[in-house]
Amino acid sequence: QVQLVESGGGSVQPGDSLKLSCATSGFIFSSQTMLWYRQAPGKEREFVARSVGLSGIFGYADSVKGRFTVSRDNAKNILYLQMRDLAPEDTGVYYCKVEAFDTWGQGTQVTVSS
Repeated sequence: QVQLVESGGGSVQPGDSLKLSCATSGFIFSSQTMLWYRQAPGKEREFVARSVGLSGIFGYADSVKGRFTVSRDNAKNILYLQMRDLAPEDTGVYYCKVEAFDTWGQGTQVTVSS
């Protein structure tokens, strides 16, 4: 059974940094493409970042490129999202997802406000 548990969110000020984690189980993490999504209040869930399993290839939404960095620890089965220079428009619930499976975690709330 695929399980995803996001953590690391919080309330920060513009310009601050946060590092999100996604602990995973129930599948072979190292070979799977992992995704980060976010959902702002009143908006649809949107793609944020991608980490392609085994290839070391990463991808980002234009809105976060240069500020966010996705990484993974294949030994610990954990996906990370390092977020820098946060802005109010980054506010939302952040979710991780295995591209191959239709399973979502509970998400972690990120609020950026002065």
